[in-house]
Amino acid sequence: MGGLSVASLMGTAALLTHSDDAEANTTWAEWFQGNYRLMTDEEKEQAIARLERRYTSEFGKQVTVDGTPAQEGVLFGYALNIQKCIGCRRCVKACVEENNQSRGDKQEIEWIRVLKMEKGEFTIDKMNDGYPGGYGIQVGGNAYSAAGVVLEGEHYYEPKKVPESDSFYFPIACMQCEKPPCVKVCPVRTTYREPDGIVVVDYNWCIGCRMCIGACPYWARRFNWGEPNLSSKDMNPKTHYLGNRPRMKGVVEKCTFCIQRTRKGRYPACVEVCPVGARKFGNLLDPDSEVRRVLARKRMFRLKADANTYPKFFYFID
Repeated sequence: MGGLSVASLMGTAALLTHSDDAEANTTWAEWFQGNYRLMTDEEKEQAIARLERRYTSEFGKQVTVDGTPAQEGVLFGYALNIQKCIGCRRCVKACVEENNQSRGDKQEIEWIRVLKMEKGEFTIDKMNDGYPGGYGIQVGGNAYSAAGVVLEGEHYYEPKKVPESDSFYFPIACMQCEKPPCVKVCPVRTTYREPDGIVVVDYNWCIGCRMCIGACPYWARRFNWGEPNLSSKDMNPKTHYLGNRPRMKGVVEKCTFCIQRTRKGRYPACVEVCPVGARKFGNLLDPDSEVRRVLARKRMFRLKADANTYPKFFYFID
């Protein structure tokens, strides 16, 4: 991308709007304007074309790199019915395949984690009672009341049949926070929140400091310790610059709500593949969307709500 991969090829607007600190934004803007030149539309197209040629040559198939921006009037949201989830982990497999995640025992990366929990560890009625502190999943709570804590679940499990009678399942991925702590700590502003609510990473700017991983309360970010293991056969050639295009050693990656699909009007792969319809997705600004109807009619909670990150990933029960 030469010496100028500016704000994901989309200009500086996203870089300048993710912070609530007006003075910091002004300082950043002045520094940026003094050291960089905004890319023209033609230069952006040329940069995308170079990436497409590179990936096409590397993987031996025609690869496209989309740059579709966020649409006005769209704020994506997600809701998951934990009573319906059967722990099949088809969502995990579909996510890996759709988003070109690294395969293999040592290089394996999964954006979705499905935790197997023992029944009795969590009840919706007790989630605001202030369970004793510890390691695990916090639920409920807000700025004025403590959140409950669910004990840690088992990440990798291989039962002969799911669901298991003594368990329930708790999928976790990026919460696409309205106030993402990962964005606040990034020293080079390579991660930021798009206008449609998706928190993205520009892999070409990431310096691999992993500060965002430490700041994320949801274990949602992954780091490429080595070169990703992605074969030509497994590679999904329909990519987005801010999403599922191939990554490299030393960069962070995470769920993007399948940005290459959702900005084209499709569901994320995990929603599409769920055999029990536990996953709902849509536009939070549309009162007639499925996700808005769920929010209005179901009992909802968010993970670690007392952290005031305002996730746009909700959990609900019937």
